[in-house]
Amino acid sequence: MSKLYIIPTPIGNLEDITLRALRILKEADILLAEDTRTSGFLLKHFEIEKKIHSHHQHNEHKTVSFISQEILSGKTVALMSDAGTPGISDPGFLLVRECIKNNIEVECLPGPTAFVPALVQSGLPCDRFVFEGFLPHKKGRKTKFEELAMEQRTIVLYESPYRVIKTLEQIIEFLGADRRVSVSRELTKKFEENVRGTATEVLEHFKTKEPKGEFVIIIEGKTF
Repeated sequence: MSKLYIIPTPIGNLEDITLRALRILKEADILLAEDTRTSGFLLKHFEIEKKIHSHHQHNEHKTVSFISQEILSGKTVALMSDAGTPGISDPGFLLVRECIKNNIEVECLPGPTAFVPALVQSGLPCDRFVFEGFLPHKKGRKTKFEELAMEQRTIVLYESPYRVIKTLEQIIEFLGADRRVSVSRELTKKFEENVRGTATEVLEHFKTKEPKGEFVIIIEGKTF
C-alpha cells in the first residue's frame, strides 16, 4: 500500500537506526532527504543503493504537491532529515499536512531525536515540558524570553554553537542567574558532553571552553 513514511535517522551514532527504518529505506520507491550528501553517507554505510531526492526548507513549498501525487499514483515515499526525526525543527510538516489533506496514509517510525535524551538526563522535571526549538535570532527574541520567564514547565531549546553564549546570557538576564540549566552537546557522538548547574555556572564553563557541535538547552521552569 502506498504511503508516506517518516524515517528518523541517527543524530550521531549510526547504530541508533532501527531495523525497520533500514528495511523501508530499501523498499521505498522514492527517498527524500534534507541534504542528499548527508543521507547518501548513511545509505552507503548500510549498503543501500538508492537515488535520493532533495526535500528541504527552500523547496518544500514547491514539491509537496508533486510528492503527494506520486504517492496517490501508487508509490511509497520515505522522508529523512539530516539527523533526528523529520518535522522536529526540520522539514516534514508541510508534506505531512499535504498528505493528510489528500487522505494519504502517513506513518512515522519511532527513533532518534536530540531533545529526548537531553531532557531525560538533565535531572530536571520531564513529566511536563515545553519544546521551543530554535528561538528567533533577532525579531521577537526578547518577547520570547519574557514569555519563557513565566513558564512553569521545563523548557527545551535547540541552539547552534555560535549563539550558545548569547542564549545563556539572556537566560540569566530574563530568567535569573540561579535558574538551573542543563546543556547537552554532540549527543551520542564520541565527544558528547552534558553540563549541569545554574545558568551562571554553565555560562562560565562555555566561556572557558569554546562551544562546538549541536546543542540542546534544558531550562528549569519557574518556581514560586
